[in-house]
Amino acid sequence: MIVILDLGSHYNTVVARAIRAMGVYSEIYPHDITAAELKALPNVKGVVINGGENNVIDGVRIDVLPEIYEAGFPVIAAGHELAKCENLAEFSDDEKAIEDALRGFVFDVCGAQANWNMTNFVADQVELIREQVGDKKVLLALSGGVDSSVVAALLLKAIGNNLVCVHVNHGLMRKGESEAVVEVFGRQLNANLVYVDATDRFLSKLENVADPEEKRKIIGGEFIRVFEEEARKLDGIDFLGQGTIYPDIVESGTKTAKMVKSHHNVGGLPEDLQFALVEPLRQLFKDEVRACGVELGLPYEMVYRQPFPGPGLGVRCLGAITRDRLEALRESDAILREEFALAGLDKKVWQYFTVVPDFKSVGVRNNARSYDWPVIIRAVNTIDAMTATIEHIDWAILDKITKRILAEVPNVNRVCYDMSPKPSATIEWE
Repeated sequence: MIVILDLGSHYNTVVARAIRAMGVYSEIYPHDITAAELKALPNVKGVVINGGENNVIDGVRIDVLPEIYEAGFPVIAAGHELAKCENLAEFSDDEKAIEDALRGFVFDVCGAQANWNMTNFVADQVELIREQVGDKKVLLALSGGVDSSVVAALLLKAIGNNLVCVHVNHGLMRKGESEAVVEVFGRQLNANLVYVDATDRFLSKLENVADPEEKRKIIGGEFIRVFEEEARKLDGIDFLGQGTIYPDIVESGTKTAKMVKSHHNVGGLPEDLQFALVEPLRQLFKDEVRACGVELGLPYEMVYRQPFPGPGLGVRCLGAITRDRLEALRESDAILREEFALAGLDKKVWQYFTVVPDFKSVGVRNNARSYDWPVIIRAVNTIDAMTATIEHIDWAILDKITKRILAEVPNVNRVCYDMSPKPSATIEWE
């Protein structure tokens, strides 16, 4: 492993991914790690100190502890020169020199071996899961999304029938999604699957709640309560499996980066949680999670399905959620997904969805004034969910989608297309 110490750079993940692309595992740690903590990490071969624009906290310039340089590991410093390199695989001549320097450091100076691959990762995680869990049972929130599906497959490989999957229909799922989860996992993969319809319970808790952070925490907290209730019906449940991945952790805030948004599986867990967590994907980027799913033999369409946030449509029905606006969101999203599939965009675009805000605009319907909601379409491409670009959709396709939404979805009179990349926007609206 090569350890990256975060001295306030926005490009820690770029460096980490570049090193992993060389076949060497890397992890990011805070700048104030001690020499003893560094030495306690498994199989460290070298240290990259990665400085950046956030290296001042409360008016004080931060630095690594001097003892890090005496810890016995090779050290290289990186910094602002990486700020122009959003993708280390696409270097100009100068940028290529930076990659070459990293490669020379990793292999020539540190003597690392290129043995980071998904076959080894799966084998290591199966062993670690078995060590952690033993003969106990793990309860897993199975949304059917990529992250939870891959965790389910990994846990099934490690502990088999000691995995209990719980699919909670919180009323915030996409059209037909809960039915698909039951079919794939319950019938095809023969997992221990418990289906819970908690639609009324969640929507009641969310009534009149407009703040997005509060919504996320209510949804995350209520999820845990449902799992606790289901666990009481079972014997020997000691662990909670989660599909936490590295971008979740970064966006929930680090010592040198402010929180972008809390994730239900990072910042929204109740303090009195009764389970120990099993999070085998927490150091993986999104593309690595998909590669892990392929390694585990999951179907292509499951591994490359649309990403879906833990709070579901709750963070796409902006502001306080209402059932009629939620239904407009669900139906418009289904139309978008159907038309993207017909146009072949479902295999090209990383994530696409609709958003319905909590305000109305004036329009005309049946030769009379209408006052209805807009639908906002978002379609983005990304590798690791840390940055994202906008898909430039053909106007004819957008025109067809717009006409269908306006004709088929009640109480909608306007369709907009979101052109904002990440940054400055995030992928989701809330």
